[in-house]
Amino acid sequence: MDHGREVRVETAEGAFGQTVTIGPHQLKGDEPPASGGTDQGPMPYEYLGAALGCCTSMTIKVYSDRKGWKLTSVRVLVTQDVVDGAHVFRRTIELTGELSDEERARLLEIANKCPVHKTLSGTIRIESALADPKLFP
Repeated sequence: MDHGREVRVETAEGAFGQTVTIGPHQLKGDEPPASGGTDQGPMPYEYLGAALGCCTSMTIKVYSDRKGWKLTSVRVLVTQDVVDGAHVFRRTIELTGELSDEERARLLEIANKCPVHKTLSGTIRIESALADPKLFP
């Protein structure tokens, strides 16, 4: 499975500002003013929520298209909180189109099979190392 291009992150303006480069795309990361940032981009946790929301919508749409169902759009709202020491993602999914109750129920099941959902709810291992100076020209 393709897990995408490498992600490069570099210190930018302000206390928390970051420049994120993924292939030809350049994004920003930051923290809100209440946390000492300047809100020039989403917080890291918001990127996690965006990844879950994007993957959920894509997975539902592709599945529905393959089935020939009359789904016209998917909207996903992701919120996050810490509850009893656990990081909790709350995902609300709006399905628009002429869908039966059975199709809607199946698409909710499919949402739980999106690759990012599986990654976030599975075992995660992070391996860190200091970079060779040649890695960042």
